[in-house]
Amino acid sequence: MLKTRPPVERISKCRATTGNIARWLKKEGDKVAPGEVLCEVETDKATVEMECMEDGYLAKIVKEEGAKAIQVGEVIAITVEEEEDIQKFKDYTPSSGASPAAPEAKPAPSPPKEEKVEKPASAPEAKTSKPSSAPSEDRTFASPLAKKLAEDNNVPLSSIKATGPEGRIVKADVEEFLASRGKETTAKPSKPTDSKVPALDYVDIPHTQIRKANTYTVTASRLAFSKQTIPHYYLTVDTCVDKMMGYIVLLFLKAKPNQTSVSVLHCEIFYSKLQAAALALRKVPQCNSSWTDEYIRQFSNVNINVAVQTENGLYVPVVKDADKKGLSTIGEEVRFLAQKAKENSLKPEDYEGGTFTVSNLGGPFGIKQFCAVINPPQAAILAIGSAEKRVFAGGGPDQFNVASYMSVTLSCDHRVIDGAIGAEWLKAFKGYIETPESMLL
Repeated sequence: MLKTRPPVERISKCRATTGNIARWLKKEGDKVAPGEVLCEVETDKATVEMECMEDGYLAKIVKEEGAKAIQVGEVIAITVEEEEDIQKFKDYTPSSGASPAAPEAKPAPSPPKEEKVEKPASAPEAKTSKPSSAPSEDRTFASPLAKKLAEDNNVPLSSIKATGPEGRIVKADVEEFLASRGKETTAKPSKPTDSKVPALDYVDIPHTQIRKANTYTVTASRLAFSKQTIPHYYLTVDTCVDKMMGYIVLLFLKAKPNQTSVSVLHCEIFYSKLQAAALALRKVPQCNSSWTDEYIRQFSNVNINVAVQTENGLYVPVVKDADKKGLSTIGEEVRFLAQKAKENSLKPEDYEGGTFTVSNLGGPFGIKQFCAVINPPQAAILAIGSAEKRVFAGGGPDQFNVASYMSVTLSCDHRVIDGAIGAEWLKAFKGYIETPESMLL
């Protein structure tokens, strides 16, 4: 009996909506075993390794290297138990949404011949709400997401060019049709001959798979959900950073006397802020929590996500157990994770499991102060602004002093963190920044 196995067939194992085949590590005919990596898939969030689940042979690679925008549920490869079954899939092509139990197997009603399935009027009409359009609907294949997008925009599927497998319309096809229709309508006002406004010169830069995910999935869905459902409030405090900067420079000069560039010192100062945030979370654990409908979950681990901007979009890799690590260890981990983010090689374990997030627009961009959006399911996020020289009153009349102050803003989920608790956390954070020697572990 011919048997195939589904564990490596479908891209839904990657927990993503679409993906690209980066490369195959196995070729057709190779013997495979549980745990062996078959291919690398570039998903919405990262590059994920697809592993084999059982012993067998890789009979057919359906999606070759470089295949893009593969939808959830699409077949990418087939494995078989016996080596002699490999040849049976030499010319196999998958049907939309069907599992490859056998190359010739297709779902069919009672008639014995598959060619006659479309002829009876009663069978397809029973599956559609509009009998008159049944024949055309049966011949127009589209993914559920593409159908919904087309219906929402009143676009007939027959007018959309399909680029998916087996002539199937996918989400990207509908989006391309809508974009082209938008260009046609926006181009019409610029056509009148009496207009003296010159046409704009522009270049369309295609979205990468990661940027699409950040635009539509992460930035749009998650953060829109956060602002719509989480009752945000914001607490801002100014803290003097002169002592901390002097302390970091002194430590750094002792450890690396020949590496005293300004950019390196700025990074070390940022790492000390991460350490201060981690220790403040240990001191005020109520801020290291998340909300559920049944309870508030307070975490024992202090895992801090760090916002990292790259050419492919925004990433938030996580430094785990940051409250138990020293400044040098935190710095090494952040540098390593930031490099992986720039190379688009982060794995799920590199960004999942965070309990608190830190976003820094002050050091690299000079932003004085800003309010960040909470990263669900976390209950707080810290926004770090830039340090600047400020004049303040001295001890006596007509006496003035100058010091460097930094503004930080804590965004809190009011369901989890009361105002007094958020203020207590900022007080602890400020204390560590202004007395950096207290952060020594």
